[in-house]
Amino acid sequence: MKSVLYIIVGTFLGVILYKSEAASWFRIYEMFQFDSFHMYGIIGSALAVGIVLVQWIKRSKVKSFFGESIRIEEKERSFTRYILGGTLFGLGWALGGACPGPMYILVGAGYWSIFIVLVGAVLGVFIYGILRDKLPH
Repeated sequence: MKSVLYIIVGTFLGVILYKSEAASWFRIYEMFQFDSFHMYGIIGSALAVGIVLVQWIKRSKVKSFFGESIRIEEKERSFTRYILGGTLFGLGWALGGACPGPMYILVGAGYWSIFIVLVGAVLGVFIYGILRDKLPH
């Protein structure tokens, strides 16, 4: 039953992202050209909501859907890892025209060329899984 809830929420989020043009290659291109505030507004508002919700989860000891306590551990702060990871993520986003979430939305919208990006993303995750133990974390 919980899987059905996830599918409903995911479908709702996909429709919202598609209708707000957050999954639009043109809007992403505009963002990386600094021509429009549209995507920065969406990302900024999502960031603000995320900060508020994470702080609320940390302070109120909310439990997950499965009744387990949610524990958010602190991560090691390192300038190099965030600059390198952010740069790779941004390059992939700019070259592919979509970050990982909207890739599935674009498939659902019928943009079949996004399958090339999706295959590359899945391949990248697979390679990361193989190399994970050898990489610094």
